[in-house]
Amino acid sequence: MSPRCCKPLATCYPRRTSHPRCGPLDAVPGGPTRMLASMSSGPSRQIGVFGGTFDPPHVGHLAIALEVRHALALDEVWFVVAGDPWQKSGERSITPASIRLAMVEAAIAGADGVQVSTLEIDRDGPSYMADTLTGLTAAHPDYTFHLIVGSDAAIGLDTWHRPDIVAELAQMVVVDRGGREGGRPPTGWPFALVDVPVLDVSSSDLRGRVTEGAPIRGLVVAGVADLIESYGLYREPS
Repeated sequence: MSPRCCKPLATCYPRRTSHPRCGPLDAVPGGPTRMLASMSSGPSRQIGVFGGTFDPPHVGHLAIALEVRHALALDEVWFVVAGDPWQKSGERSITPASIRLAMVEAAIAGADGVQVSTLEIDRDGPSYMADTLTGLTAAHPDYTFHLIVGSDAAIGLDTWHRPDIVAELAQMVVVDRGGREGGRPPTGWPFALVDVPVLDVSSSDLRGRVTEGAPIRGLVVAGVADLIESYGLYREPS
């Protein structure tokens, strides 16, 4: 692994000539669709991979995806919905993957350049990013994948399952919020930084608000709020 590649950024991101914090933001048209596990190879593209439990997905998730896509001039960002999130095993009851997938589809509806992948949902066993990146690379050998992680998750990259594969198959993108510097990957992990506006919302807070009967509209899109209500999600403390 080479040292941190934020300087010069072009070493890792050849399509970009300036740092993501201060460079121009270029919109690229596109549209949300579902990415199936049986994806075929095609022309070279720059793809952001945004994995998570998304229980539930909120406006902050979409803001991160769109900001990273613009800042690094990515062709698309793919939301990868965890099927069996190993890092959250035993913490609480996880909403069924099919419902979380439906919520993500509702959350990104109408947004340019974002899609949702069912790769982890379609695969049996724990959802390891190393396996996901291996599958994506096999399906799209000409694509460059950029793994989007929050600064809190970046600190623990060495604790992930097969971190060597993760480092080999994806270029890391660490998200800071509102100019506040957060955690960084362990030494030896090249990464780029993208700062996104502060949105004071989290999935855990949203679950708590639903349990307490507090409003969540505005923190999630209407389609997500409707699904939460129709399935009766989060009514009991997690």
